[in-house]
Amino acid sequence: MIIILAGGKSTRMGKEKPVLKIADKEMLLWVYNESSKIDETLVALSKNTPKTKELCLRERIPFVNTPGRGYVEDVQWLLKEFGPFVSVSADLPFVKACDIALIRSELEKKKTSITGVLPLNIVPKDLRVATYRGYAIVGINGVSYEGEEFVELRNPLLALNVNTPRELELANRVAKLLHPKFT
Repeated sequence: MIIILAGGKSTRMGKEKPVLKIADKEMLLWVYNESSKIDETLVALSKNTPKTKELCLRERIPFVNTPGRGYVEDVQWLLKEFGPFVSVSADLPFVKACDIALIRSELEKKKTSITGVLPLNIVPKDLRVATYRGYAIVGINGVSYEGEEFVELRNPLLALNVNTPRELELANRVAKLLHPKFT
């Protein structure tokens, strides 16, 4: 199972991120369209994301309401409710089905939690990324009951996690380059 995490407060953006449009398409739809190619996909919402819930209802996207107590607490709740799953952040508009499939495969094979990472040498230089142990951490993970292993991904656009208005603007520019039919 794949669960798109879409219940955050979006404090850096100042508005509900999953419904913000990139090239005239809501960010959640970019992620959902890729993840649903791989496996059953569910969107995790909370009281913080009423507009995202409306989008899910309108598009007939399955969702679950989490307690909304915070990222770690909600992921733990989802693990208890659904067992091991692949989590994908709703603010990764350039995630590809192959990225998700790799994390899913590693989760199934290793039966341990998986953290998707990018080697720093493929991260575009002008992006600010969260780093840990010499890698850029991206928002695709295999969530399990124990352990942690890193899995290197090769899609440099995973470094563009849309958290701020500047990153939203950049994502729109990238989308227009990649998908000129939207412009």
